[in-house]
Parts: sequence; structure tokens; C-alpha cells
Amino acid sequence: MDTSTPLPIALVTGASRGLGAAMAEALAKTHHVVAVARTTGALEELDDRIQAAGGQATLAPMDITNTGAMAQLCRSIHDRWGAVATWVHAAVHAAPLTPVAHLSEGDWAKSVACNVTATGILIPFIAPLLGTDGQAVFFDDPRAGEKFYGAYGATKASQIALARSWQAETAKTGPRVHILAPAPMPTATRARFHPGEDREGLASPRDEAARLMAALS
Repeated sequence: MDTSTPLPIALVTGASRGLGAAMAEALAKTHHVVAVARTTGALEELDDRIQAAGGQATLAPMDITNTGAMAQLCRSIHDRWGAVATWVHAAVHAAPLTPVAHLSEGDWAKSVACNVTATGILIPFIAPLLGTDGQAVFFDDPRAGEKFYGAYGATKASQIALARSWQAETAKTGPRVHILAPAPMPTATRARFHPGEDREGLASPRDEAARLMAALS
């Protein structure tokens, strides 16, 4: 990998599949993408698609809930490139739908760790890399209070609350913080929530990534 690349850096957390992968591919047209996800095979497939389209990527197969690994990654990005132009946070844990009274301790713990705690740790890690000119992107999915969405709805709402506070705090100083609302897509997360759903009318992640990128610009 040429470490002197002049391309701006885009960090995508949750880049292995769905909207995260589609955003990574879209950003790779103008950025060098640092793609973070737990699934090495899916990241390698993403890298193949990016390279086939003439783009560049660095793969970081790691869990965003591993604070030490994420700290090391951010330090490595600083040492190699100095800054991040765009951070797209697409990582999420989608616990199975269940009544709140039946929540498992494991699913609740994973939901809090991935959707809330990791976000609260990553923002202070990545904000210095973004500086005043960078931008961060979060994806809203307002399910809080809906039946059976207890773990996902509560923790996703907490994640977006963190993002909204950061957005308000940096409105005049930067970085720019965007909170976008994607259309329903045939992703693994949605399939977990809606098994057997007719997916014909859902937006493709690639088309949705193009729409959201246009909104950012």
C-alpha cells in the first residue's frame, strides 16, 4: 500500500455489508477508505470490489467494542495519514425482536456495548482526526418505544442522542456531524427484524448510498 496517497481518508465503521459496505464503495471513488468490521472475509470481498473499480482501501478487521484496538487504529491513522476527512459510522448490533420482559442479558449487553458505549468512546477518539474541517455521518432508525424493539430501539436512540449532542456542540466550529435517515433496504439487519418480508420494493444499499452521498455534498 502506498502510504503517500494524496487521497483524503474515509473511515467506515461497520463496513463489511449492507449500507456500510455501500458507503465505503461510494466513498472509494474520491477517498482512500479505511474499512472496519469484524468479518474478515466480507472485508476482503469489499476490498476486491473497491480495487476493481480503481479505488484504494485499508482493511481493519476488528471489533469496535475493543477499545484498545480502536485506540491503536486511530493512532495508526494519525501516524500514517494525519487526519480523517469523513467518518461513516454504520456499525450496529441488532438484537432479535422480543418483549422487553424476555430480553436476554447477552443481547442487552451486546446492544449497549456496540450501539452506545462504543459510540461514546469512538467520538472522542476520532474527533481529533476530523479536526474542524472533517465530517461524521450517523444513521438514524427511530424505533424507540415500538413493541419488541426494546434493546435495539433504546440503544439506537441513545447512539443518535450522542450524535445530536455532538452535532449541536460543533455546529459553529466543526467537524460537521450529519444524522441521516436511510430508506428501508434489504440488509441483514432488516431481515433479522422482518423475516419473510417481500424485499422487492426495498431500496438497494448501493442506490441509497448514492442518494445519501449526494445529500452530504
